[in-house]
Amino acid sequence: MDRESLADALATQLNSVRRALRRRLRAGLAVPALPVSQVELLRVVERSPGIGVSGAAARLHLAGNSVSTLVNQLTAAGLLRRERDPADGRSARLFLTDAATARLDAWRAARISLLTAAMDQLTAHERNALASAVPPLARLASILAAEARGEDE
Repeated sequence: MDRESLADALATQLNSVRRALRRRLRAGLAVPALPVSQVELLRVVERSPGIGVSGAAARLHLAGNSVSTLVNQLTAAGLLRRERDPADGRSARLFLTDAATARLDAWRAARISLLTAAMDQLTAHERNALASAVPPLARLASILAAEARGEDE
């Protein structure tokens, strides 16, 4: 398979897996699904508790006012907590609420359950191929993220 065909096939299959997984997860949720942009912000705050709006905007490659809107929505929903930055009273630091942590944990557990059940239907050879693909996929994601930030990997 040539480079272009591989790139196209990889993008197609990754999107198909992500879409099918998201659809199945949403169907099994006990609470209404959050928009992807809100989930992405929650995951940024989970990885970097106390991050500011501008830092989150940079990580998400979104405008600050877009992230401010998401913060307002998630705060109103009881999923984010804003604290005044002690170093700069004009800035806010963002933290997950217990409800957000529980929601992300439940989502993660459901995702793992769905994927392991699907992977159980693969052959041992196919599961080994997936395991072998994880490190290069992680490296590929890192390269793409660095390029989006304008950095060299």
